[in-house]
Parts: sequence; structure tokens; C-alpha cells
Amino acid sequence: MPRFLSVIRVNEDTAPACGPTPEMMERMSALLEEMTKAGAMLDNAGLKPTSEGARVRHAGGKTTVVDGPFAESKEVVGGYSLVQAKDLAEAVEWSRRFAELHGDEFDLTVEVREVVED
Repeated sequence: MPRFLSVIRVNEDTAPACGPTPEMMERMSALLEEMTKAGAMLDNAGLKPTSEGARVRHAGGKTTVVDGPFAESKEVVGGYSLVQAKDLAEAVEWSRRFAELHGDEFDLTVEVREVVED
């Protein structure tokens, strides 16, 4: 069965500073439990803010490292999930349900892409 990576992009400028509410975390926990029981969830995690990260860039034969935060970025990767699904449509449905758990105060995009299997 194919695997799909869902990359959750968030706008750090508009995300609530206090993070998700306890109620949202309960809803998220219930969905993740459902996905796990269905055999779809392989791994998932949220990421710390870009202020605590770094970027490594290689271009023109030169490698540079820039410490966060990344002012030029409007959307940043805020988390990910790795799911196993019968097809892209099923993986997108799981991601849609995850996105809809978030309140109006969140501005996020979930990119779903199939993992290349050798």
C-alpha cells in the first residue's frame, strides 16, 4: 500500500501564540487514534517555531546556513504526518479532516504527496 507525506504549512505570523486549545487537542487526539486503528497513521509530529531552527542551502557550489526565524517566509512547515492509504484520494481525506480540526484563527495548508518507493 502506498505511503503519503502530508506537510502542514502554517502562517507563523497569524497562528495563535498559545497554540492549539485543549479542545482542539482532544479532537486531534481522537482523529489520530482513529487513523492509527485504521492502520493509516505511520508517524506524525508538530515542529517547533522557525526561531528555534536553521536552514541549510546549497546553490552554485556553495553551502550556507541561516539561523531562524526566517523573515522572508510567509508559510513554514509546522508539522507532518506519514500515512499509508490505498490512494491519493484517501490520503487527502485524512488530511482534510485534520485541517478542519483547526479553528478560524489558523491559516494552514496541507500538501499531500506520495512517497517514492524503490
